[in-house]
Amino acid sequence: MNKHKSLIFTLIIALCAQFTLVNAQSKGALKSKPQLWLTDPADSILFKQQDQKIAPADKNPNTPVITVDKSKIYQQMDGFGFALTGGSAALINQMSSATQARLLNELFAQDKNNLGVSYLRISIGASDLDDHVFSYDDLPAGETDADLKKFSLANDEKALIPVLKKILAINPNIKILASPWSPPVWMKTNNSTIGGNLKPEYYHAYAQYFIKYIKGMQAKGIRIDAVTLQNEPLNPKNNPSMVMEAAEQAAFIAKNVGPEFKAAGIKTKIILYDHNADRPDYPIDILNNAEAKKYTDGSAFHLYGGKIEALSQVHDAHPDKNLYFTEEWVGAPGDLKKELDFHMKDIIIGAPRNWCRNVIEWNLAADQDQNPHTPGGCDRCLGAITIIKDAVTRNPAYYIIAHASKFVRPGSKRIASNLLTDLPNVAFITPAGKVVLIVFNNGQVTQKFNIKYGTNQVSSVLNANAVGTYVL
Repeated sequence: MNKHKSLIFTLIIALCAQFTLVNAQSKGALKSKPQLWLTDPADSILFKQQDQKIAPADKNPNTPVITVDKSKIYQQMDGFGFALTGGSAALINQMSSATQARLLNELFAQDKNNLGVSYLRISIGASDLDDHVFSYDDLPAGETDADLKKFSLANDEKALIPVLKKILAINPNIKILASPWSPPVWMKTNNSTIGGNLKPEYYHAYAQYFIKYIKGMQAKGIRIDAVTLQNEPLNPKNNPSMVMEAAEQAAFIAKNVGPEFKAAGIKTKIILYDHNADRPDYPIDILNNAEAKKYTDGSAFHLYGGKIEALSQVHDAHPDKNLYFTEEWVGAPGDLKKELDFHMKDIIIGAPRNWCRNVIEWNLAADQDQNPHTPGGCDRCLGAITIIKDAVTRNPAYYIIAHASKFVRPGSKRIASNLLTDLPNVAFITPAGKVVLIVFNNGQVTQKFNIKYGTNQVSSVLNANAVGTYVL
């Protein structure tokens, strides 16, 4: 009898344990319920959580299915963000301390309540979205300074460096890419801030200019993760700008920048090109030069010309080198529906699907008149935010980047997902093991679809021109 009581007691304990396990698993499933963050111009929804739009899988065999495959892993992601131009920094720097702190936290804090921007692009010297043109070694006409004795970061110390320090206090791991629009004019063939080429006799001086810049920023607590050697090297019309043909860039890297960075102990990555997708031959030609290739990390692209798929040609030619997406603008006054159609499909989705490790939108901030900019600089570049004293308006690029930066944090990896014509998408696995799927409805009508991930399947609905980020 005692044996029977003991057996019954053991069975009761086992059943209780099993109930507790099932209950815990059920609670765990509730905690990991899929999330949807939606931007839908038709319903005036701007990046808001809308979990009620996720339902059990639709059993209709004609319902499109996006299948995410975690077993197929591609490139690791470095992050999503903006260009922090000198003009952007000046506008942020003039805000009141409390408002500025709230804005920077909203943009850069890596917690669940904020955007988590994790990548910035800044200019080496002025870009065309500074209020004036400058380099770090400007001299009176006719003078030169091959030893760079007059090199100074004084212009950046007014606003850019103070703002960067505040951002780094919020996110010490943010990656910073730096690009020059022009070297000092005394190094150039035309002695002008616009166009011209780098004189070969100043290749060494210009390589040292990069080194002084990187070390100078490091001394101020700002680590430059990577540099490109010329913004838009095939565009001689901007102010400032310079032409640097592929053969010139290859020689500059192979004979000067590469070996001189190595000799100086500089670990900053050297990234090629930094211009449109219509010229994949430019980076491929440089990477075909074995001496230049050994010093380079990869290639950077914009999309003012060409198709995003061209980036895969560069990857296929040199799969051991990385790809980056470093610039795309939104023109004022900004049409959210129009911009979502292009930026989500071709950049947020298209760039990672074509091997890019990052996405940067141009640019972070401008005022209500798209200032500041240089004489001849971009006067229609709409910031991701518009700043008027302490007032902030969030514009299309803010929401475009938010759909990725909030969830696809550094260290996430792109994973496989099938590409549907009317539902372009890209999927990632985060360091915490979450699946993040970004889907854009490229069609003309509301679309219902299923999402299959592992043994799970759910359904959702997106209006035409709506974008959803699904955290699964």
